[in-house]
This record gives sequence, structure tokens and C-alpha cells, in this order.
Amino acid sequence: MSWIHPVLLCGGSGTRLWPVSRQSFPKQFAQIAGEDSLFQASARRLSGPGFAAPIVVTADPFRFIVSEQLEKVALPALATLIEPEPRNTAPAVLAAALWLADRDPDTLMISAPGDHVIPDGDGFRAAIAAARPVAEAGAIVTFGITPDRAETGYGYLELAEVDDGAAEAPRRLERFIEKPDAARAEDMVRSGRFLWNAGLFMFRARTIIDAFGRHAPDMLRQVTQSVRGARSDLHVTRLCSHAWSGVRAISIDHAIMEKADCLQVMPYHGRWTDLGSWQAVWQASRCDKDGNVLSAHATAIECENTLLRSEHEGLELVGIGLTDIVAIATPDAVLVAQRSQAQRVGEAVAALRADGAHQATAFARDHRPWGWYEVLARGSHFQVKRITVTPQAALSLQSHLHRAEHWVVVEGTATITIGEDMRIMCENQSVYIPPGTRHRLANHGPRPVVLIEVQTGAYLGEDDIIRYDDLYARH
Repeated sequence: MSWIHPVLLCGGSGTRLWPVSRQSFPKQFAQIAGEDSLFQASARRLSGPGFAAPIVVTADPFRFIVSEQLEKVALPALATLIEPEPRNTAPAVLAAALWLADRDPDTLMISAPGDHVIPDGDGFRAAIAAARPVAEAGAIVTFGITPDRAETGYGYLELAEVDDGAAEAPRRLERFIEKPDAARAEDMVRSGRFLWNAGLFMFRARTIIDAFGRHAPDMLRQVTQSVRGARSDLHVTRLCSHAWSGVRAISIDHAIMEKADCLQVMPYHGRWTDLGSWQAVWQASRCDKDGNVLSAHATAIECENTLLRSEHEGLELVGIGLTDIVAIATPDAVLVAQRSQAQRVGEAVAALRADGAHQATAFARDHRPWGWYEVLARGSHFQVKRITVTPQAALSLQSHLHRAEHWVVVEGTATITIGEDMRIMCENQSVYIPPGTRHRLANHGPRPVVLIEVQTGAYLGEDDIIRYDDLYARH
């Protein structure tokens, strides 16, 4: 039996779960529901007997996060395709299909967003197994979720017949339905002929490429050129930006699925959510006897149906007498909203962006291929960071035109290069780096190196870096 190749789509930078999800570190990489990130959980769910290593389609800023998170769950990617620009799901799926078809045009693939929650992994893999013969025979199979409520935030799939809850094979799809209003959603759920559209699809590479040839030939031509012009860069494959720039931004639903005539629906009766809002997070979480969902470092006193979430061990969040409230606290931003208004978070992000607030898109903690840093304090001519460098990682050999740096090692042992001098620095040792001096820090030890960096100068922007050598091929 041939392998099923999972294609994980994780290039989005959604804001619906702000302030935990931001453009610099979106929700698929965050620990929203469990110890794994949503992306890691998606990779685990589509792994095991019969599954090949995943193919990941993502954006350039996330390439190191992808490899790091997959390494932590021992599921390295077969390939990581880097989109030059976001173009929605249709071009992303097509690029993965073309990459696979170059190796085996009849290979079976399943396309899945990297940020959904499906708690019953075994049950979902059983649904995939039941749908496999139909996909191998040349159909496009979409997975529809049996609705447990009249939801207006999802699209729907209309079946040709009533779903009796005992489907052991895909059913014929009548049509796609856009997100309905509340009354229409009630009628559809009551009829028993409608499923939620989860955006999960299984097909042969040849099948979906042929569908693009019939329904989106312009996209097939441009994406083919982009894949053929791709170049390898360390552990990733960068799609050709010139060809990609002309590709339409469109979902695979609109580009292909609503037009194709070979679609089948595999009903899935287990729990599923795309965590599209904090209301959805509350619905997907275990509540206490009063309907409250609490994270660590969150306390509820006489609250009901409330979500309280603290994102920092040093930040205690307390709610008193709250009903139907979402309160999310991070070290640099706090969201408080009625649960019924949680889908309006995007409006808040837009308002913050208009005001120039960096919290709209970036965290105080910035993830890098060598580890991460966070800003502890900043002023007009100084900035203080805590920097963590993971074992066997290293900063680039670099210099700065406008700032000096003072480094104090507080944990671990670092190999530090300053000019022509190389030295070993241990805890409680410090060094001064003048402007214009080439320098680097490497961690050759078995545990992380943590240092406090004090920057001083007239300009402290992250673009004041001249790189001379870099393990991660950054420019």
C-alpha cells in the first residue's frame, strides 16, 4: 500500500486569537489546547502507519519555527515549501501537489490546515482510511464535520441524502454553502443533510492537478513555473518569487472545489474546531462546574461561563463576579471582551496597528533560529534584552553601526568572538562590544545559554545588523 502524504498549511498570520496569536508568531505555533502547539498536534494526527513525513507549506518568517517544532515531536518534514507571498490555500495546495507529482503523480495526499483541533486522532485516522479507496479511484474527498450546533462562523457541505451518523464511506456532495445567517443555520442543522466544511481534502496529486487544469489553468501555469524555478536553501525549498507574484490569491474551495464534479464527502462525527475565536476556545475546553475555563495563574471568584487565561507565570489573572467574559493577559497586552463579541478581535488589532502599537503584530519575545529574545526595558537611547541561545546554536557573525552592546552571561557557558579575539564566558562574566566591532556568540554546550544584553546608542532598530557569516543563511 502506498503512503499518504500529509500537506500541512501553516503560512497564515491570523489575528482572531490576539493577543496570544500575532503576525510574528501566529496561533498554529502557540500552545492553545494542550502541551503541543496546534501545528505539532496536526503533524502528530497525520502520522503513524501508512503516513509519509509531512510536507509543510509556510511563510519565510516561520521556516525555523516549523523545523524546531517538528524536531521536538520527532516528525521532521519531507519538504518545507516557502511561499514568497501569501496567496491563500489554492496555490499552496497546488504547489505541494506539483512537488509530489514530480516524484509520483499517483501519490495520495491529504491537505490540512495546521491550526485545527481534532482530539480523537484515532477516530480521524479511521475516517481517512474509510475514504482512501474513493480517493485512490480518482475522487476528491472532503471531510465534513457533523454539526452539534447551528454555527454561523463555518461554511457547510450539503449532502445528497441525510447523514444517518453511520457512514462508513464517503457520500455524494450536492454543493458548498457559504456561512449562513442564524435562521438558515438552524434549518440546515435540523435537516440532517448538512456538515461543517473543515477545509480538509484528500486526493491523488494527479487528480488535483488535472482539476486545476480544467478550472484554474492560469494558476496551474504560474504555480508550475514557480515550483520549477524553486531553489533549495538549507532545509527548505523557496518557490520562485517572480512566477509566484502573478498568482491569484484564492481559497481552494472557490478555485476548485465548488466547480469540480468528482467530489465526495466523508462525514466525521467526532469533535473538531478551527479555534477561530476565543469563544471557540472556550467551547473546545473543559469547563469547571460553573462553566469557567481557567489557565494556570488564573483565578475565578463567583464567575460563570468565563475564559480567564494568563500567558506568563509571573502574571496572576483574577476575575470576580464575571459572566460570559473572555480575559486574556500576556506580558504586554490584555484583552477583555464579552464571549459573544470575541469574533471582533480583528477590529482591535486593526485599531492598534493604526495607532502604531507594536503589540498589534509582534510579541515582546521574538523567536529566532538560534533561540529567542525578549525586551525587558527600553528607552530613547537604551534597550535591555534577555537572550536565550539553544544548545549547538549560534548568533551570526555581525556588527552594528549605531549601537554598542554589553553582554552579561547569567546561565550556561558561551563561546564569544569579538574582533579577532575568541573567549569562553561563564555565568556572571561580562563583555563590552563597541559599535562597528564584529562579534558572535555560540553555544557548544548541552544546555541553553542565557545572557542579558544592554544596548546603548542613538538607533536600536533590528535592521542595524551587518551579517558576515550565518549558520542559517540569513542576509
